[in-house]
Amino acid sequence: MEYLIIAFILIFVVVNYLRGGEKIYKFVVDSSNSVYEKYAPYSFKVIRKKIKDMGMEMTPKQYLFQFVLFGGGAFLISYLYFYNIAVSIVYAIVALLGVPYISYLRIKRIYSEFIFEQIQTYTTNTIMEFQVTQSFVKALEGVYNSGVLEDPVKADVKAMIDMAYQNGDIHESLKFMNSKYDFYMSKNMHQLFLQITLEGSKDTNDILENMLLDIDQLVEGVYADRIERKAFHGKFVVFGIILYFMIILIQMLLTVETYIEILDNIIVKIALHFLLWINTYFLLSGEKYYNENVGAE
Repeated sequence: MEYLIIAFILIFVVVNYLRGGEKIYKFVVDSSNSVYEKYAPYSFKVIRKKIKDMGMEMTPKQYLFQFVLFGGGAFLISYLYFYNIAVSIVYAIVALLGVPYISYLRIKRIYSEFIFEQIQTYTTNTIMEFQVTQSFVKALEGVYNSGVLEDPVKADVKAMIDMAYQNGDIHESLKFMNSKYDFYMSKNMHQLFLQITLEGSKDTNDILENMLLDIDQLVEGVYADRIERKAFHGKFVVFGIILYFMIILIQMLLTVETYIEILDNIIVKIALHFLLWINTYFLLSGEKYYNENVGAE
């Protein structure tokens, strides 16, 4: 327990020290950025740049706080398991690798949510424009010129318009958009407009109104799901952290002295390492699920 208190004090002192200066955390973040730029896939670099443009990238202090939290937490937890400083240092270093991974998952989630909202805007506005113009291409031009879309969706809508004029029909345009954005609401809308174009249907107002209602219901369901998942995610993380500290309960039952004595048994050490890895995998898997399955459709 004394080591636990000391560790918390050290983390508190380090964090407060870092708040007073910029050199250390700026060095850490600049180093991380250079690694991102060198090794990250091109697609991820594009996504990360978009998140920066949206003003949703974490600040250097937030990044450094995560480094301190992950490293200090891993050191503290592993020390409570093994009472070995060398082992704890190794775990702390390995835990630091989790910061870029968590950041990567977070950025992908924010970008996925952004794209979903853009596709929602694209479909609803295209339908409303079509009700006025009775032309799919003219509807696309109206949405593009309205300024409600942002890149990359805006650029893709422009590509759709260019394809339609170049080919003289909307088939390639629809295929292009469907291949880039796998959303039910956009594919359903494209199929409807294709049928209208081929069959020359004149009475489309009721069908389009029903589609707008379907999109609204879908969006409401998605946002409700996000709220529920966010609440569950907070509880999940707390539960995972509590699992780490169950070792304290075991030590209280055995007494710390007895627990340290049984650490000499290699089988016990292996079991404890395995327990740490399993719990970490459990937490990372949950984090991955929360950030990747954004509940779009």
